[in-house]
Amino acid sequence: MLDYETLKLVWWVLVGALLIGFAITDGMDMGVGSLLPFVARTDTERRIAINTIGPHWDGNQVWFITAGGALFAAWPLVYASAFSGFYMAMLLVLFALFFRPVGFDYRSKIESPVWRNVWDYGLFAGGVVPALVFGVACGNLLQGVPFYLDELLRSHYQGSLLGAFVPLLNPFALLAGLISVGMLTTHGAIWLQMRAGDPVDARARAIVMKLAPAVAVAFALAGIWMWFGVEGYRVISEPPRDALPNPLAKEVAREAHAWFDVYRRMPIAALVPLIGLAGPLAAAHFARLRRPALAFVASALGMAGIIGSMGVSMFPFVMPSSVDPRSSLTIWDAASSHLTLNVMFWAVALFLPLVLAYTVWCYARMWGRVTAATIDSHSHSAY
Repeated sequence: MLDYETLKLVWWVLVGALLIGFAITDGMDMGVGSLLPFVARTDTERRIAINTIGPHWDGNQVWFITAGGALFAAWPLVYASAFSGFYMAMLLVLFALFFRPVGFDYRSKIESPVWRNVWDYGLFAGGVVPALVFGVACGNLLQGVPFYLDELLRSHYQGSLLGAFVPLLNPFALLAGLISVGMLTTHGAIWLQMRAGDPVDARARAIVMKLAPAVAVAFALAGIWMWFGVEGYRVISEPPRDALPNPLAKEVAREAHAWFDVYRRMPIAALVPLIGLAGPLAAAHFARLRRPALAFVASALGMAGIIGSMGVSMFPFVMPSSVDPRSSLTIWDAASSHLTLNVMFWAVALFLPLVLAYTVWCYARMWGRVTAATIDSHSHSAY
């Protein structure tokens, strides 16, 4: 059995990897949905775009479900506090995601332009809304969430759920939301450049060359904003990291530039945001050279860098509290029991390679460009 402190750190890495995997795989599908009204101007072109993601979108969404399950099992206090604080936001995400399975199944049931346009814009909402909400949530995490823990470690969110939703839409959080939308949309456009036939791929390529540099600029702007306008959190004192979790047993200070402490202690950590900055720029370069496969890899690395920058900057915090900094949750004091983390670790070690191998096999089987001549010959032509 691995020691408790090591397991806490391992599960921080694993949950981060699941979130990055979700962004790269299902984010690609959401990006295609958000581009549907712009890259496809006829019903045939929209069918081409949808058929590039139709066979595997549901499999990609498993990353999201698994990340939620891992969050619940590894950090139950974070799960409880986050879902109570962001309840309305999570409902908005779920309602938007409902459009995808229904839209895929029903858009071609009736040969009516009005009917199909309604479902196409539903797929558009299913791509844009979750990406925006996830980004806004990340922006609020960096600023601190208004909750506190009582003496029984019960989470209390300040304000009503509906009334608290509007303050979440602050300028910095909206910038983070725009970065998220731009990042996933760029990734979806690169996927269309790889998989869709002409003219959809040409329009997607033009979008990548404009949007990817904008993502890099917005990411750099967010970093400058964090330095000058966002206070971070710093642990002043805490019990031993292998002790039983008790978030209220530590002392936390909220100070300017605290989110940049890790880069002073470990300069090599600066590689993570640098990858997040270079990835979109490299993706735009490869898209311009008509090398979409390399652009896709660069985009995936950029997404990993952008998401990883948040995790590295906040370490060891997972959910800081703006109301009572002492109630902030870290990877050391919000984790499950030693036995739970250990059992889950060996389950992941056994099944994750099998899942990854199956995913690669599925993508290899369905690889090929989707054109007007091929959509009717495939089993998923109903899209």
